[in-house]
Formats: sequence, C-alpha cells, structure tokens
Amino acid sequence: MSEATINFENQDLIRALFGERDRHLRKVRDSVGIEVVIRGDELHLFGTDAQVERGREIFTKLQMLLEKQGTLRDGEVVRVIEAQLTSSSSNETASADGAVIVRGTTRSKPNGNGAKTTDSGINLFDRTAKIHPRTAGQFEYVEAIRQNDVTLSIGPAGSGKTYLAVAMAVNALRQDQVRKIVLVRPAVEAGERLGFLPGDMHAKLNPYLRPLLDALNDILSYEQVKRYLESDVIEIVPLAYMRGRTLNSTFMILDEGQNTTITQMKMFLTRMGQESKIVVTGDVTQIDLPPEVPSGLIDAFGRLGHLPGLACVELTTLDIVRHRLVGEIVKAYDGDQHHASKRRHK
Repeated sequence: MSEATINFENQDLIRALFGERDRHLRKVRDSVGIEVVIRGDELHLFGTDAQVERGREIFTKLQMLLEKQGTLRDGEVVRVIEAQLTSSSSNETASADGAVIVRGTTRSKPNGNGAKTTDSGINLFDRTAKIHPRTAGQFEYVEAIRQNDVTLSIGPAGSGKTYLAVAMAVNALRQDQVRKIVLVRPAVEAGERLGFLPGDMHAKLNPYLRPLLDALNDILSYEQVKRYLESDVIEIVPLAYMRGRTLNSTFMILDEGQNTTITQMKMFLTRMGQESKIVVTGDVTQIDLPPEVPSGLIDAFGRLGHLPGLACVELTTLDIVRHRLVGEIVKAYDGDQHHASKRRHK
C-alpha cells in the first residue's frame, strides 16, 4: 500500500475540487481505484504505486484548473481523467466474454470478422481500461446502444450481449449520463424447481441473478462493485420486483429476455423514466417458458422494431468470442431439432 499527500490552501478548495455531492471525487476514485482521505488541508491518497501516482497526477491537474478558474466543470474532470489514464499504459487483455479490454489506447483492433472498432471503445475510466467490440455484430450492437434509448438484442451464448451492455452501463454511470444501473433477470426455471434450492427467497433467487454479478465483477474491482451495491447505485433484481416502479436517469438491462412473457416485457419496458436507457438481451434458442406461452422478446422484435429511438440487433454465431468450441457447440444444437425431425419421419 502506497500513500501520497497533496496540500491545499484551505478546505474550501478541497470541497470545490470534490464537487457537489462529491461527484468529482467519485469519478477520480472509481477511475483509478484509490482511497481518498481528508486530513485538515491535506488530501491523502492510498492504493498501489501505480494507482497513487495516477491519482496524484489527476488531482494535481484538477487543483491547477480550480485555482486558475475558481470552479470545475464535469467535462473538464472527465477530460483530465481520460488524458491521464490513456497515457499510462498500453497493456491489452481479454474479457471472459471475449470483448477486448485495451488499456491506455484508442486504436482499433483488427480481427477476422470485419469489425470496424475504431473509436468504438467503451471507456470505463477505470485502471486505464477500455473495452472494444471484437466483431462487426458487436460493433453494431454497441453503436445501437449509444444512439438509441432502447436496444433489443438477440444472439447465441458467448456473443457478448450481457457483458457489453453492462460495460456501456458503467460508462454511462461514470460520465453522469445516468445516476443508477438496474440489472434485471426473470426467475424462470430451466428444468429445476426453485423450491428445491436451500435458503429463503433471496437465497433461491441468487443463482438466477449471479450471471449479472459475474459480468460486473469482470468489469469492475470487487471493492467498487461492493460499494456500488451497498449505496444502491447498482441494483440487481428479479423481474417481478420491477412492477410499479418508474426509473429516471437509470440504465436498465434485462438479461434472458427470451424468458419473459409478452405482459412481462410490456411491464419492464414501461418502467422507463426520463433520461433513461434500456437494453434487453436474450437467446431465443434457450426459451424456458411453457411451449404454449410466446416469448416477450420475440414479440417485441416484431412489434416494436419500427419505433424511432428503438433498435433491434441480432447477433449470430460469427459473434461468439468465447472458446472456439462454443460456436461449434451452438451450431450442433441449432441443427439438433432439424435432425430429430428427420428421424421422426423415417
């Protein structure tokens, strides 16, 4: 654990630096991953060597701007953070769902699927990380989320639907485009009954909501996820708990949307308040509803696709970026129904 100290003339300057309701402080703290403590007229930064150095550089530049102008605007804070983070590192790693995390660079990443990823990176303002779509379909999906208030996405397992949506939600939160992220899943059983799981209702629902938490933990640090959940900035809820709510300035993601009924899909989409975004994802080859019940996601694709401000994006097996076998497995199962039908007619 390292520490750095920044001196100020008085505490009024520190409060101005932090911004209204500490919004500037939260941007820097969450972007760099440092802890910040005020002691008199001093700002103390705690973290790893790299985190503390980045935090010190950012706060020093913001301090200079504040002393020169007497105030700090949100856009200036974002630009200082981004400039510092993009100059710090150029290391590159891959996420669990295959979207490329590029640290400290905005270059495009060539790939074999024709993705035009120039300037398509999702800036997390966190540890110099950017996430880039890896395929043409993923690029179209990210751009659709950027340009529309509601995005409906259908695609196979491993195509990055949920991961990229969560990354876009974090990006919007850290740019103050929204105040809250709500991650939603229907609690639909896939061959096993909820009643056989141990624990109370919340314990029974945990396995259904866990994939959303896994995506968050892959994008953010454990401490940041814990802080956001405890402060209710990020909320993970079953679909049934959404009834009756109106959410303003919120980024809402409905995962496993293929397992909603038409009524449930209507209920969820109409929770949308002012300055909010919605992304619905699903895999229509994995519908766990009774055969006689139509999928709300499939219905929404046909019913709502013509509305301005709403985009429908369909990803394919070409967009699968997990292990190479995942795409082959999906293709094999997609063809299973066709082969079974042939065998029945022999």
